[in-house]
Amino acid sequence: AIFVFLLSLIFVYFLLAAQYESYLIPLAVILSLPIGVAGAIGFVNLAGLENNIYFQVALIMLIGLLAKNAILIVEFAMQRRRHGMDITQAILMTSFAFIFGLLPLALSTGVGAVGNRSIGMGAVGGMLIGTIFGVFVIPILYVIFETLQERISGKPHVIESEESVN
Repeated sequence: AIFVFLLSLIFVYFLLAAQYESYLIPLAVILSLPIGVAGAIGFVNLAGLENNIYFQVALIMLIGLLAKNAILIVEFAMQRRRHGMDITQAILMTSFAFIFGLLPLALSTGVGAVGNRSIGMGAVGGMLIGTIFGVFVIPILYVIFETLQERISGKPHVIESEESVN
């Protein structure tokens, strides 16, 4: 299982490297994932639930959702950077709608509640912690890796916006 997870992480890294045309920028996305996974594990432990198959499914789903949020933040920052903004001003985008949508699953009762609560608590905890800390961590990681990228390959070509031309 560890080999499969490592292989999938390498695959995702190369896919992001192709998307961003950089070997450094994808690290901002990949290195933001452990925060959310730690949040999921913490919430499940606080709720008194165990690491079962439902929680493991929630972790896989969570990694995809956290990566999606990180990709959106990095993509927005890269677009702002291409338009000539300073690196530190080029940030932020994320959503709490998914977290609130999973609350009924995380707080469920009745038949099958243990499985529902394992998935719900894992996803809610991971997304909540991943989103809160990701808002601060992902931009910092982006600034670090974008600065390294610009030192290696030079500053990006600035795209003139219609407002600046007029």
